Amino acid sequence: MLLVSACSQPRTGVALSGATMGTTWHITYLPSKESARPEQLQAVLEGLLVDLNNSMSTWQIDSEISRFNRSPVGEWVPVSEHFGRVMAQALHIGELSGGAYDVTVGPLVELWGFGPVQPRMELPNKRAIDAARERVGQRHIEFDSGLQRLRRLRDVELDLSSIAKGYAVDVLAAALSGHGIDNFLVEVGGEMRVSGISPRGDAWRVAIERPEPGARAVALGIALEDIAVATSGDYRNYFELEGRRYSHSIDPRTGYPVAHDLVSVTVLAEDCMTADGWATALTVLGAEEALALAEQHGLAVYLMRRDGERIVPSYSSAFAPWLDQSTLTE
Repeated sequence: MLLVSACSQPRTGVALSGATMGTTWHITYLPSKESARPEQLQAVLEGLLVDLNNSMSTWQIDSEISRFNRSPVGEWVPVSEHFGRVMAQALHIGELSGGAYDVTVGPLVELWGFGPVQPRMELPNKRAIDAARERVGQRHIEFDSGLQRLRRLRDVELDLSSIAKGYAVDVLAAALSGHGIDNFLVEVGGEMRVSGISPRGDAWRVAIERPEPGARAVALGIALEDIAVATSGDYRNYFELEGRRYSHSIDPRTGYPVAHDLVSVTVLAEDCMTADGWATALTVLGAEEALALAEQHGLAVYLMRRDGERIVPSYSSAFAPWLDQSTLTE
């Protein structure tokens, strides 16, 4: 979860917003001589978001992903350019993370009560978890990037919600650039991408939220230019049963919610799709493994784990340059 620093902005900044993907989107930009009128640009952006929903929304029974999830096992299904790009990156992150990230994890998410069904009143038993795990695993998905086609090798289902919002940010950013707009901030459901300078004339100021349930406080403020940022938190979506907290972050490798002390992961990357996917993967891994993997792949990552009542931060070496001009909040 990221908070935009909304200090009073000069009137030269234009703000657009709307609803998409079960959440909201916001854009702030500095118009150029070539850019369209705000109402025209709003229509263009909303059209793109409708296209993405029609491709990747599991809530729409006629979406591209829903049709694929109903396709016969073993049958090749052509996919759109948007769908192919997201699938390629999702499978790549899944492989590099050793399976901590997996876009077929949906059956486990639903089993634990974090899908569209009602929250669980009792814990699933091992037999139910094992049965759900039989329907999880990206190894059961084959993607032919050359021919832009996809097939299921087992009765698994895709869910791209952990990466689609980040990709939507990238699509909107590309649209703004295509309309001659170089200075902007795009946000969809908390995932962001910035370009150029803010309406204040300096870098965009973004705050990483302190992971406190029921509160809105800033843990770290950073100044960003020409980069994307995504945060995965483990402190808002959970349930408690018999005195124990169960996270919405499910480890596809075990079938159980994560039980470590890592509560927030922020990732900086050139594109928001990459940042979004990696934020989810690293949250599943836990602080020690996440930091080691971030160093291995040169990821700019800021982690927060809970130690009793304290929040303890750590970060990768690639993130260090952004701390030089940051604002830390205890």
